[in-house]
Order: sequence, then structure tokens, then C-alpha cells
Amino acid sequence: MEKELTFFAQQDWKGPAETVYFGGGTPSLLSVKEIVHFVEMVGQLFGLGEGAEITLEANPDDLNPEKIKALSNSRVNRLSVGIQSFDAEELRWMNRAHTPRQALESLEGIARYFSNYSLDLIYGIPGSDSDRWQSNLTRALDFRPPHISAYALTVEPQTALHSFVKRGLSPDVDEEATREQFHIMLQTLEESGYDHYEISNFAMPGFHSRNNSGYWQGKTYLGIGPAAHSYDGRKRWWNPAHNLRYLKAMEKGDFPGEIEELSKRDRYNETVMMGLRTRWGVPLTRIREEFGSTYEDYLRTQAAPHLRDQLLFLDNDTLHTARKGKFLVDGIASDLFMINLK
Repeated sequence: MEKELTFFAQQDWKGPAETVYFGGGTPSLLSVKEIVHFVEMVGQLFGLGEGAEITLEANPDDLNPEKIKALSNSRVNRLSVGIQSFDAEELRWMNRAHTPRQALESLEGIARYFSNYSLDLIYGIPGSDSDRWQSNLTRALDFRPPHISAYALTVEPQTALHSFVKRGLSPDVDEEATREQFHIMLQTLEESGYDHYEISNFAMPGFHSRNNSGYWQGKTYLGIGPAAHSYDGRKRWWNPAHNLRYLKAMEKGDFPGEIEELSKRDRYNETVMMGLRTRWGVPLTRIREEFGSTYEDYLRTQAAPHLRDQLLFLDNDTLHTARKGKFLVDGIASDLFMINLK
């Protein structure tokens, strides 16, 4: 990872870094000393912006009081904790290593030492119901976390869950139950003072994730390590997901990894998708200036039925997803995608 970081520092990659995000896998297995060293290296090679947001993803079972305190004395100033659920049965179903007690104890320690942290929750779990989901939200709100990320469970192909569903060993996701839980979440968190600034993300004032917001707003980012993705505004590249293949590539100097050049159409589609998922929407002036009047006209035409159905709305010449359209946003966005032009 140091070798890869040094390589990109010698390229045209501009600093300073506004955020550093340790995510993917379980980065909390790194020692605090290793984390500090890597942050220092980023600072030396690229520079760190003033007040840079430095986030570490962690699971409750990785965070004992000593580790939390040590992290709070490092450059890490934000934690993102994979709580997922406070319900023992749901945690067992998801094959999570921690218990509800560990989840609560880790949050108590984090709240003591960190003013900025986020917790992850999952809803739409087969066999669960809205009462359990409301109980999870209530437990989370007992801590008044500055940030909450909540994701609908999905059954991905070639996963154990997909196999269980196909073989009748597990019920499939109930879309209507998931929709009901989504709207319970909206009402509960907004009434509690959270800003729903992205479909799956809620923040108290001043606590939006700067890392994730940059991603949604199309800023460039550099990913280091196995399976890491990078984006420079025109192309994407990603590293091998297999640890041994990653190590061999680094030894040979065979990086960056696979590269995808983004066409104008690709960039337009991503701008629409990201914009509709966030509170910032899709500015039509940006579409016109960046992609041209053909794309703007196409977007207005495709959006018209959704505007009539009040799933979308226009404000200050910016296209936004209406409240009743939020659960359907991915399908709505796909209707606005450009298919033919390059």
C-alpha cells in the first residue's frame, strides 16, 4: 500500500487530501500505530487539508475501550460503526460476529471519546417487521449519533443468501415491508432533527460525511489497497480484489489495475443518478454546460412524466426527487439515463 501510494504521489495527483477514509473489509484490525503511520504518509506525500476528515470503519467487536481511547488520541476524528441491528435474532441471521450488548457498549465508548461518528443499520430483513425496525431506530436514537447510514437489505447474485432464497431455506426480501420500513425511517429520523441528505444517509447539522458527499458530488478520489477504486473525473480504475493477486501486482509495479474510460454518456448518467439520490439534486444548468443542450432537452423530456406524477420536482432549475419518489429513486434515475448517445 505504501508503494502504491508513493507511485500516485509521483503522478499528476493533486493534494491536499480533504478526507482519508479507512474502509472496506475490517480496517479496524490495523493497529493504531499502523493507522497513524499511513495518515502521516498521506500528509507527507499529498498534504492534508486543514481540518481533514479522517474516518475509520469498524465493527463493534473490534472496538474495546482501550482501542477507542487510543484512536481518539490519533489523527482519526470520525468512526463509522457497523451496528446493523440491536436485535440478537437479526444479528444471528446476518451472521454478524457481535452481540447487541457489544453494540451498545461500543457506542457508549465511542460517544465518550468522539464527537463525530456514524452508525450503520440495515432494514428490510426477511422475517423481521416494522416494530423491530422501529425498536432499532429508537435504540440508535438513544445515543443521538451525529450520523446514521441505513441500507435496505438486497439479495446479491452468487452470495450465500441468494443460494438460501433459491433453495427455500430463507424467505426473499419483501419489497412492500421494506418500503414501509423506509418511510418509518424517514419520519422518525427527520422528526428527530436529522437531515436526509442522501437516500441512505442522515446527519445532524454540521455532520454530513465529507468523504461520501465528495463522492456523490463527483469529486476525484484515490483508492489504495486490494479492491480499491479510484476516479479522476474522466476514468475509473480498480485493484484486484484478491489479496495475493494485489500483492503480486504491487511487486511487479503492475498498476493502476483495470481501467474504465468514461464516455460523455457515462458521465451524464452518473451525474443524474448521484444527483437524484442527494438533497442537492441535478442542476439543469450543469447538464447544459457540461454535456450540451441535447442532453438537457433529453433530461427534461424524460423527467416530464415523473414531474406530473409528483415523484420529481423542479426548484431553481434543479431537478430533485420528491418525498414519495425517494424509495423508487433508482428506477426513476434509470428512466432518465441516456442510452444511445456516446
